[in-house]
Amino acid sequence: MLSSIAACGSDDGDDAPKNVSAKTAALGTLTPGVIKVAVQPYAPYTSVQGGKIVGLDGDILNYAAKKLGLTVEPQVTDFAGMLAGVQSRRVDITIGGVAWTADRQKQGLFTDPPYYSPPAMAVRNGRTYKTVDDLKGLNLGTVEGYVWVKSIQSVPGAELHAYPDATGVFDDLGAGRVDVGFLDPLIIIAAQKERPELKISTQYLTPPTAAQVKAKPSYAYLQPYQTGFYLPKSATKLEKAISAQIDAMYTDGTMAELVTKYGGDPAQFLKPTAGMATARRGVDRPQDWTPPSAGK
Repeated sequence: MLSSIAACGSDDGDDAPKNVSAKTAALGTLTPGVIKVAVQPYAPYTSVQGGKIVGLDGDILNYAAKKLGLTVEPQVTDFAGMLAGVQSRRVDITIGGVAWTADRQKQGLFTDPPYYSPPAMAVRNGRTYKTVDDLKGLNLGTVEGYVWVKSIQSVPGAELHAYPDATGVFDDLGAGRVDVGFLDPLIIIAAQKERPELKISTQYLTPPTAAQVKAKPSYAYLQPYQTGFYLPKSATKLEKAISAQIDAMYTDGTMAELVTKYGGDPAQFLKPTAGMATARRGVDRPQDWTPPSAGK
């Protein structure tokens, strides 16, 4: 199925920008000179305004695409549609807080991490939760398809509430139907400012211990995780080119500037844990792979 869909990509040549260089065309996008991107409305990571992707992930991709001579063409969908669009190669890439997992990499390619995401929780004011044990028996919310679904299902006595998007999580959190919402940290920070009536705060979960993760492997998703831009399995040249741009953005300080622009702390967002390298070595990266890190 992948090969038949990919073969149709050459039919889109009439839509390609004029004067596409041979180097850009060699990246193998569905339409030469254009990178088709699936995104969901997920500000401040991704949103589409005036036909352009804005937000942290949007800025990172736009920067990389410009360096590579590619025109960014967004397609708005939901999270499940983002993954499906890549896996069926209807788009060239998807972005927006997509967590690297061993299962997902089997069906697609991940770039080097544009940033790392700490385990953030949206919590009703006046409540405090610090550890996994504090979550036992609670109503826990997240978005369908997110990595936290499996984690929540492993918490003793906890009830999973899965929603099509973050708005549903926040609505039920504000109404008291959910105790804790697991979402990407910039989403929670933005909601605190934009929806004060919800009376929520941002808290960071103390990552589960190695022993807890060994006993319940899905608890690994309650640790800081590495994000990635997600591409079809056949898009090896494009993945390598974008990864190289991401790595360069760490080195020259561009990534730190963009994280700060959207309210993130580079010390939390741009420093990998030791386990992140181990997770990918020998899986979708060589044994000597080192994740990018600010200040290197």
